[in-house]
Amino acid sequence: MQLLNTLYVTQPESYLRLENDTLCVEIEHKLRLRVPLHHLASVVCFGHVGLSAPLMHRLADEGIALVLLDDHGRFKARLEGGTSGNVLLRQAHHRRADDAMFALDTARTCVAGKIKNARQVLLRGAREAKSSTDGAALTRAADDLAAALRGLPVADSLDALRGFEGVAAREYFAVLTLIVRPDLRTHFAMEGRTRRPPRDRFNALLSFVYAMWMNDCRSAVEAAGLDPQIGFLHAVRPGRAALALDLQEEFRPLADRLVLTLINRGQVAPDGFIVREGGAVMLHGDARKAVVVAFQERKQETITHPLLAQSIPLGVIPLVQARLLARAIRGESDGYMPFVMR
Repeated sequence: MQLLNTLYVTQPESYLRLENDTLCVEIEHKLRLRVPLHHLASVVCFGHVGLSAPLMHRLADEGIALVLLDDHGRFKARLEGGTSGNVLLRQAHHRRADDAMFALDTARTCVAGKIKNARQVLLRGAREAKSSTDGAALTRAADDLAAALRGLPVADSLDALRGFEGVAAREYFAVLTLIVRPDLRTHFAMEGRTRRPPRDRFNALLSFVYAMWMNDCRSAVEAAGLDPQIGFLHAVRPGRAALALDLQEEFRPLADRLVLTLINRGQVAPDGFIVREGGAVMLHGDARKAVVVAFQERKQETITHPLLAQSIPLGVIPLVQARLLARAIRGESDGYMPFVMR
């Protein structure tokens, strides 16, 4: 399906090939879709999808990103053409990464943004809770996250900071399913965050939506001219887009809110999942498509940016934040300010 300027290929065993200036999608050797290349900014493939070599070469030549995700929506690879961007900014970025104080301060703001947004998810759930018991539990957890926020300034190392973040995440996920409708909690039960692979429906949804946010955050970082591999909170590892992961942290609670909406409105049913041998849980085709559509619709909703004080589509927020991060790296602002939900 084509949404905005991105083609999402969610049907297993699809095959993509090039025909003149057009991308063709075949399923079981039958042509199902034709998309002119000039309409595309990126192509995102889920699971076992085949692609012709001429198409991959042409996508790289045209600057159209090809993103490969596995069946769970987890990032596997990204194909792009030659690296572009401001080399002076990248040099400044690398120097900042070696500046222990700047790195710690930037990592701290990323964690603070994530915890603040997670707290908003819990407080909203508490306000809308039908049960006073659920409301009280969510409020207590929100208070615990507030305590974690107050502790961030005393974290004097990245390891200490990651410790605060880990404790806050455990407290958050311990109560998140209380926001699920009571009649659906048995089907969408979750005992903490599990991944690689997810072990329940709730975690399968989270992993899938996180992967889509991650793709947008990586695109935003690269569009700003930054090096996606050099992060501040996340350690540098071969093949890991550490800076994109840093930027993604503040958007995880937005993904959580979308997942809760999909469940509570019945847009994703309990039978929309497959349990693999070994206990891994994944979305199947129709449910996966419903999530992708909902994600794109959510990104088109306008939201007031707290720093810019103007309404912009939610999907543009990662691009704004990446540019704010670039300003901080260049020394044009007093540090990075994360996006915080109201």
